[in-house]
Amino acid sequence: MKKTVYMLTSLFILGACTQGKQAGSGPADDGIDSAFEYKVDRFADIEILRYPVPGFNSLSLQQKELIYYLSQAALEGRDILWDQHNRYNLTIRRVCEGVYENYMGDKSSDDWKQFETYLKQIWMANGIHHHYSEDKIMPQFTQEYFVSIVKGVDPGRMPFRDGMAADETLSEILPVMFDPAVMPRRMNQASGADIVATSAVNFYEGVTQQEVESFYHAMKNPTDETPLSYGLNSKVTKVDGQVTEQVWKLGGMYDKAIERIVGWLEKAAAVAENDHQKEVITLLIDYYRSGDLKRFDDYSVKWVTDTASRVDFINGFIETYTDPLGLKATWEAMVNFKSEEASKRTQIISDNAQWFENHSPIDDRFKKEKVKGVSAKVITAAILGGDTYPATPIGINLPNADWIRRDHGSKSVTIDNITYAYTKAAEGNGFNEEFMWSDTERELAKQYGPLTDNLHTDLHECLGHGSGKLLPGVSSDVLQAYGSPLEETRADLFALYYLADPKLVELGLLPDSEAYKAEYYSYIMNGAMTQLTRIQPGKEIEQAHMRNRALISRWVIEKGRDEKVVELTQQEGKTYVVVNNYEKLRSLFGELLAEVQRIKSEGDFAAGKLLVETYGVKVDPILHEEVLARYESLNLAPYKGFVNPVYKLVTDDKGKVTDVTISYDENYVDQQLRYSRQYSVLPLKN
Repeated sequence: MKKTVYMLTSLFILGACTQGKQAGSGPADDGIDSAFEYKVDRFADIEILRYPVPGFNSLSLQQKELIYYLSQAALEGRDILWDQHNRYNLTIRRVCEGVYENYMGDKSSDDWKQFETYLKQIWMANGIHHHYSEDKIMPQFTQEYFVSIVKGVDPGRMPFRDGMAADETLSEILPVMFDPAVMPRRMNQASGADIVATSAVNFYEGVTQQEVESFYHAMKNPTDETPLSYGLNSKVTKVDGQVTEQVWKLGGMYDKAIERIVGWLEKAAAVAENDHQKEVITLLIDYYRSGDLKRFDDYSVKWVTDTASRVDFINGFIETYTDPLGLKATWEAMVNFKSEEASKRTQIISDNAQWFENHSPIDDRFKKEKVKGVSAKVITAAILGGDTYPATPIGINLPNADWIRRDHGSKSVTIDNITYAYTKAAEGNGFNEEFMWSDTERELAKQYGPLTDNLHTDLHECLGHGSGKLLPGVSSDVLQAYGSPLEETRADLFALYYLADPKLVELGLLPDSEAYKAEYYSYIMNGAMTQLTRIQPGKEIEQAHMRNRALISRWVIEKGRDEKVVELTQQEGKTYVVVNNYEKLRSLFGELLAEVQRIKSEGDFAAGKLLVETYGVKVDPILHEEVLARYESLNLAPYKGFVNPVYKLVTDDKGKVTDVTISYDENYVDQQLRYSRQYSVLPLKN
């Protein structure tokens, strides 16, 4: 299951440039050349990059104006995400920003530098919990120092909540910031815990896991073949002892931000490329106004069938990865336009969707008799917003509702300019030299890596998520917290299995029968070893995509042990992945795909839980220590984020739009501070 229920499944590859994630041809116009500065900032475990937007200046004025309005709508929901991540986030961020901009004391001390780093970290995470590990970001300065710099600023220049004085505001946020026992994890998935009560997200307040599950279970009709995305756009609380929802809509929770989003969407609708696209935008506005999940489904159906428009977007409550129950969606947005030449590759894939479905190694009971509406394209991201900013996916497949995918199809994209930015920033970083077994693997990566990596993403998003079906009566959220990692496992396995199929050479997608080995090797190396660079010592694997990659890699290593298909081998005190039999490895991928599809199709919670807990969670502490030490020697940041380009309307003396310009000179700090000034309208605590 892709997100438990319902709208977007994304393949997040954070730290991608250090993992050999690469792209295609890259920018070729708009003044983007070798002088383009991809690297912007570096702090803690994070590097900030820029991404180019090739082709923007070649768009029509109408298309550029549409992108401008959609981009403004994409930035207006920023504070919604911050508040969803934790109810104290907005207060903490605005107090920290108030200090950063107005403190007149010593800014050369180590404490101040640590404070600056902390602020940059929470900007990256859209809150006080790490964007990937879910752990609370602990300040490396003292509580006493923080109190002193807050009180060192004129109170009139500080955003204390609801007229509260400094002492009152500090008493509220200090334990949240500095006490490691208070809200330690944004999302807790520990087995046996009340994952609602122990998670710091702001999706639930004053309710238990059992109460929430019972609340939504009562809404479901097991015979409904077009179920609503129950719980997608609301916070669950208690009123007079009764469990209830606060809906995120115009006039409801997050009203002020949604009002501004709607305003920009109305402007976008007025310059839509065609009537279909205009109706898509209008339906989204209707959904924001009403909060009606039926309207959300209407919008999703209309959106997925819009394949003619060049400009496209996502905007709304989409991802459910951050909810421990996989029900509540975080707010996100992205604006993009189709890369015509690069999309020829994905068009070939989508044109052959039925062939791939028919030849999948899964049980025939779980195959779709007729694959409907699969569309795929390569896109250029124009703006990132909400849960796609500053960290962003490299591929997207949606909508997530199984019945919409079944009846109307799905839309898949690979984001070309993002992967290209990762590649340019990674040049010469020494990663492959340190972790790959030999020159043979390094040469494979150099020769085929960019192509096979993009093709893996294409297959994952376009066909993997869209393949297979649930058996009648099986609910799409029956796998609960294990649904997301298992769905990502299923999509990855589908892509891996078919990368080695002769059909890809026949279709012209791969140049020869050796190319797939580049992705096979890098995938196993990442899942079994190098993704451990993103985990702190003593921690388990929590993030869904990391669990997915670990599960696949460790499972094939164990199942192929007797035949030595894949091994972890020591050489001069260092551990390496060695693949001895690529053909047998492919058959193991197919075997695991068949089992994961069975688990999803039959809703086998016990088997799914066992698979994830056995292979996707635990960390070998000795291997972990080694990998961290080797990675540290390279002086690389395991996580990457981005700054957005800046768009400006050009008008004549009568106010008519004559052009839209794009620039890339805004830095990370200035952009974050500007966004806080320009797009912050929510109260400090919701």
